[in-house]
Amino acid sequence: MIVDCAIYRDGQRTDGPQDFSDALGEARSAGGFVWIGLHEPTEEEFDLVAQEFGLHPLAVEDALKAHQRPKLEVYEDSLFAVLKPVVYEPESDTVSTGELMLFLGDAFAVVVRHGEGSPLKAVRQRLEHEPEMLGKGPTSVLYAIADATVDHYLDVATELQTDLEELEAEVFSPEGGGSRHTASRIYNFKRQILEFRRATGPLAPPLSRLAGAAFGTGVPFVDDKARPFFRDVNDHLTRVNESVEGLDRLVSDILSAHLAQMSVRQNDDMRKISAWAAMAAVPTMLAGIYGMNFDHMPELHWVWAYPAVIALMAALEVLLFRLFKRRGWL
Repeated sequence: MIVDCAIYRDGQRTDGPQDFSDALGEARSAGGFVWIGLHEPTEEEFDLVAQEFGLHPLAVEDALKAHQRPKLEVYEDSLFAVLKPVVYEPESDTVSTGELMLFLGDAFAVVVRHGEGSPLKAVRQRLEHEPEMLGKGPTSVLYAIADATVDHYLDVATELQTDLEELEAEVFSPEGGGSRHTASRIYNFKRQILEFRRATGPLAPPLSRLAGAAFGTGVPFVDDKARPFFRDVNDHLTRVNESVEGLDRLVSDILSAHLAQMSVRQNDDMRKISAWAAMAAVPTMLAGIYGMNFDHMPELHWVWAYPAVIALMAALEVLLFRLFKRRGWL
């Protein structure tokens, strides 16, 4: 459905026709641009927009089906960009992603949103309070949305860093490190980082292109004077990607440390079991020999034979216990 449709002229929002086709004509004649926001439109709804604004059918297909990687594509009559906003759920410690598809032309900006976690009302309101930036035309819409998306990446990276510190403390604590749920928590955390990386990693080349770092020429439908602003966004994204790389390495190291701890504890358990088995073998051996009831056995008919054998067993048990204890096996 269409969430908002407005005409902007000289950095100010103006009242215009409710029909977006009339709004585009008015924006072009007045030297402004029209900004349309849609949330998960149906194919019929978006066909009207695509026909009026002359959007490329391949980009239209991507916008309707979603599930795209972040990218930047230039068509004859428009620029198509895909961003993936990230939402962090503190209750479940999970990361989920939405999708934003932006179409930029000479006098229009069409934004298609998928998912509930990336509302753009606040972005529009913030941009409307910056007429100088809004006066740059549709480029300002792309910049404002990219800036808000990447800034939220930084917040999510901070939350994940906090979760990782808590997980690290649990793994290396004497009580929690051996929990059977620890490995599953580490693996789940690694999945969240992977989901985060799918949103941030592929966005680097498009932002570098918008910032003018990867290509010498400008990008069609993007004001060249906006390059410094996109460079700032690109710098923030670089920080995010470095943070994600660090998180991924740390969680891999924590998983390795956890597995090593489990192996050491299993070895300790096996040594304890072996020690107790050795201590149990001594009296079992003596009892087995003297339980064979042969007539010609040493001290078999001696009155003190039974207490002597019991005392020998106890002495050997004490000796073995002290030996294993000194070696740290018990």
